[in-house]
Amino acid sequence: MMNLKFVAVVALVVLVLGVMYVYLDPVYRFKEGFCDSSKVRSLDGHLTISPGMRLVATEGLKYPQPSITKGRTDVVSVTPWLAPVVWEGTFNPVLLDVIYQQRNISVAATVFAVGKYIRFLKDFLETAEEHFFVGFKVKVYVFTDRPNEVPKVKMAAGRELVVRSVPSSNRWQEISARRMEIIQNLIEETLKNDVDYIFCLDVDSKFRNRWGTESLGDLVAVIHPGYYRDDRSKFPYERRPTSRAYVAPGEGDFYYCGGAFGGLITEVHQLAQTCRKNFEDDAKEGIEAAWQEESHLNRYMWINKPSKVLSPEYLWQDFKPINPEIRTIRFSGIIKNYKDIRPN
Repeated sequence: MMNLKFVAVVALVVLVLGVMYVYLDPVYRFKEGFCDSSKVRSLDGHLTISPGMRLVATEGLKYPQPSITKGRTDVVSVTPWLAPVVWEGTFNPVLLDVIYQQRNISVAATVFAVGKYIRFLKDFLETAEEHFFVGFKVKVYVFTDRPNEVPKVKMAAGRELVVRSVPSSNRWQEISARRMEIIQNLIEETLKNDVDYIFCLDVDSKFRNRWGTESLGDLVAVIHPGYYRDDRSKFPYERRPTSRAYVAPGEGDFYYCGGAFGGLITEVHQLAQTCRKNFEDDAKEGIEAAWQEESHLNRYMWINKPSKVLSPEYLWQDFKPINPEIRTIRFSGIIKNYKDIRPN
């Protein structure tokens, strides 16, 4: 009798484990499919933690001694939630490049050149070749309604230009709003097993100095150059409580750019998916946030704090005088006539 009970219990346990495997294993494998660079399979098939997640320098590498008592005193280089704020003079580019070269990382960049904005693409691509993750594997995805007008730009070894067609629009706001949907789809359909990091950038801008491994993080935001000295009461957040982009008075950290953000593929996918859904749900109720996807991005990053914050060096504006704390400009919006290039 005892043997029969024992057999029944064993059979029940096996049945439960089998059901759990059938239902949970596909979910696990889907999540695993979004390239988790912290895990690799060893030769015997077991999951191990990758050395790539450790910040490993090359033995014998020489660089200036770091200090915790000397450094920049004119800017803040860490947020209240202990995320680094990246300024010139707060990092060693040689050391960082050596660390990430050993990890063999790959980076994607997205840029939208719709309508007359195609005129800015040549300068964007040429300056990216000079300054954006030089020496690393990079794929630049250009989304445009004028694929035949995409300029021929010589790309270095390990770098690739991919052109994707998108429809044109009669409203620049619609072009702006569609970006999150397109970025989400690109990650799901193409990038999730292909690259480690992604940056989403504005085409009407040029690289002027290095933008490299110092910018890498899980979720990366860029502080808007127009508001970084202002009290948050002056930030152009969406202030209508009916919108899903709403940020109440007295809330918010910084005002972030919609024209430059990035991070790990998994993190940017979550951001794009959330902002897209919130934008579409707002639209069903006849609401368009003050600054479209930038408003939704700011709401998202107020709740989901970025793990690294890039200073306004990473998206300056050419028409602005250069403030004393801006020691270098890495990426900058060029001067243009919006009436000439926007469809409305």
